[in-house]
Amino acid sequence: MVIVKEAKKKLIEDFKINSRDTGSAEVQVALLTERINSLGGHFKSHKKDVNSRRGLLCLVGRRRRLLNYLKEKDVKKYEELLDRLKLRK
Repeated sequence: MVIVKEAKKKLIEDFKINSRDTGSAEVQVALLTERINSLGGHFKSHKKDVNSRRGLLCLVGRRRRLLNYLKEKDVKKYEELLDRLKLRK
């Protein structure tokens, strides 16, 4: 599912590092998490949608790689991001 423009802008505002930041790892993880969460309702009504499920797994893998990068780079930011997004780890 596509994120609404206003919701995307709000997520970027919440997770940006500086005033011009739109693509840092924190912002990307937040956007991916929002997309992953929005797909939950789709799969409740379309249980046999295998192609979208594959896309979901790709999104989860991309988020996992970004989180691993952030964990190697700065553990404090990593843990803070997990708390803010309510991801378990």
